[in-house]
Amino acid sequence: MNILLIYPEFPDTFWSFKHALKFIRKKASFPPLGLLTVAAMLPKEWTKRLVDVNVTKLTDDDLAWADYAFVGSMVVQRVSAKHIIERCNSAGVPVVAGGPLFTSEHENFETVNHFVLNEAEVTLPAFLEDIKNNCAKRIYTSAQFADIQKTPAPLWELADLDKYASMSIQYTRGCPYHCEFCNVTALFGQRTRSKTAEQVIAELDIFYNLGWRGPVFFVDDNLIGNKKILKNELLPALIKWQNEHVSLPFNTEVSINLSDDEALMRMMSEAGFDTVFVGIETPDAESLADCNKKQNKNRSLAEDVRRIQRAGLQVQAGFIVGFDTDTPSIFQRQIDFIQKSGIVTAMVGLLQAPTGTKLYERLKREGRLLGNMSGDNVDGTTNIVPNMNANILREGYKNILRHIYSPENYYQRIKTFFREYKAPKIRAQFKPNHIMALVRAIYHLGILGNERIQFWNLLLWTSFHRRELLPLSITLAVYGYHFRKISELNVLYSHSGAIPNPQNNFSDNNVYT
Repeated sequence: MNILLIYPEFPDTFWSFKHALKFIRKKASFPPLGLLTVAAMLPKEWTKRLVDVNVTKLTDDDLAWADYAFVGSMVVQRVSAKHIIERCNSAGVPVVAGGPLFTSEHENFETVNHFVLNEAEVTLPAFLEDIKNNCAKRIYTSAQFADIQKTPAPLWELADLDKYASMSIQYTRGCPYHCEFCNVTALFGQRTRSKTAEQVIAELDIFYNLGWRGPVFFVDDNLIGNKKILKNELLPALIKWQNEHVSLPFNTEVSINLSDDEALMRMMSEAGFDTVFVGIETPDAESLADCNKKQNKNRSLAEDVRRIQRAGLQVQAGFIVGFDTDTPSIFQRQIDFIQKSGIVTAMVGLLQAPTGTKLYERLKREGRLLGNMSGDNVDGTTNIVPNMNANILREGYKNILRHIYSPENYYQRIKTFFREYKAPKIRAQFKPNHIMALVRAIYHLGILGNERIQFWNLLLWTSFHRRELLPLSITLAVYGYHFRKISELNVLYSHSGAIPNPQNNFSDNNVYT
């Protein structure tokens, strides 16, 4: 049996980093972790081939070779997924589809032959057994959560690692919190399920032995959902592994209460983590209460951010405007908070309601839904009717993006961050292509770019004050170039105003199944 695993294309989004990847000559940020994990669950005697259309083309020869096409997709890849399915249909290749996109809206894909939905560890075995007996059904679904300690390591050998900027590992699924707008608990439950430390180390060893020496993203929605096992099992194992290998930089997602645990932050830094993404959402206490973001309430969020930065962890953060309790003052408050806290990578989006969330159900009852989400966090669309006047919301949102990603404010934010940041001891391995990346950055940002004054000012300032952070200053400058491009393309120069969302889409950040 020849199995073609196909990963759809990501559009140009905040997290695609497409404009930044050009500087380091990479094709995509991350490989398709979910599909590679599914590949490891398929019978060993089957022949597998991966086509990630973000890094290579799907050819007619690929389709002629395949007995089945397995398509895994996030919602933001919806357009590409439809195109791939059409090509498979035309070539007569049966399609097996799974992942967040199809789990939420499989009814919109009439030409897919089989849906393996929810967590593949639970639903895939029944499908494989039915395929073996020539009695496969169209839909396989389950409300059961998988024991991920039985999940196999992804088949990394199927991927061309040189095409990617980072590798990925999943340690946990689920989140102990239940924010109204978040669908993580709807998909993966409120109990944090963890792999063993041995599983994680084995996965690290696989792509390390394949020659990988770059960053690794732990894709967990909240790595610190179970602090006890993290402290007692995983982090000690990672610290030991780092001491025995060329050290690799790690990044992940956490909740803001990480700042309460000095020992945990020290251990994470020692284990190689240098960046964390935090869902801050809003500095407004009433809006935090309204969306049940209880872990962010009754604390100084700005000081929490600084505490994490001082521990050697760069804070990236997500922000939302358009909560029911928001007033027009929220736009300047968001700007002030982002600038003063030194959060360089600040993803600001309009409130949206994913299928399966408490927010979705509430707004459905209130008759305030405009369809499903687009899947893009910062395209300026929403699938809800906001309480705030739509024109005020539109202009206020544009003003936030215009301000925080202007060269002057963006580069000032890097300096604010550097003043607090304690650089970790672990460094990414230097590679010859880093020199060419530096040359490209100097050419595009320091000579041709609109930000050239700020670019050279940052490099000069960093050389005098934080010389050890010069490589990071270049990286963040390149990120800023990407973020400005995204803001300009998606929102600031759009003619539609970019508030309504006519698309029938759904969004989720997870890529596992």
